[in-house]
Amino acid sequence: MDIGTIIGIFFGLIVISAAIIMGGGGMIFISIPSVMITMGGTVASTLINFPLPKILGTMRVVRTAFKSRTDNYALIFRQISDLALRARRDGILALEDDIANFDDEFMRKGFQMAVDGNSADIIRHVLEEDMKSMQDRHAVGHSIFRAMANYAPAFGMIGTLIGLINMLRSMDDPASIGMGMAVALLTTLYGALIANLICTPIAGKLEQRTAEEVAMKMMVLEGILAIQEGNSPRVVQEKLRSYMAPSLRQQSEVKAA
Repeated sequence: MDIGTIIGIFFGLIVISAAIIMGGGGMIFISIPSVMITMGGTVASTLINFPLPKILGTMRVVRTAFKSRTDNYALIFRQISDLALRARRDGILALEDDIANFDDEFMRKGFQMAVDGNSADIIRHVLEEDMKSMQDRHAVGHSIFRAMANYAPAFGMIGTLIGLINMLRSMDDPASIGMGMAVALLTTLYGALIANLICTPIAGKLEQRTAEEVAMKMMVLEGILAIQEGNSPRVVQEKLRSYMAPSLRQQSEVKAA
């Protein structure tokens, strides 16, 4: 669990809410019509811009923004290191019985192709195409949140214009002008919060998660090719470590020793 994402969102909400309360505000910052315009307009534009299945698929993978993948590097290192030792001792064909037990479909496909005797060029091409397809799918999710980050402030401004129009219609009542202006500006506030506290940060976090997944898949790919080429387990491990953070490299060296 990447607790930083949760802490960031709640910390932002708490700090902003505290500032509002300390400034003497409160209920005046709550406006249901402003929420309807900002949220409703953002959702509507997103539905118009993107196919519904892609939006639903993106919403399902948002949970990846709240997950940490640091431990996966160590797991991949251990798995491929063990496979390298077995392949060195018994030959690569000895790994065939283990392939069905792999949880990672990418790793399963790569080792199956290696065991089947495919060339390194073919294995690299197929697995790199898999990675490209994954990146293309993830890019849709990134673009959805980036689009929402653009729509929210725009509809905030639209809500403000609507509020100003309604306020100008009641200019004969000077007492209502100040309150009307405050309510009109709330939609701009809501739009800015949605864009800068939720949509843009989540888009950035998802992009980082995609980069991490690509790095782990490249780590798997290089491990498979190194084993297929008959590299020694130590060489395989050094190739795997090149994809790991310095702290994880040190941990893997200690365990390997």
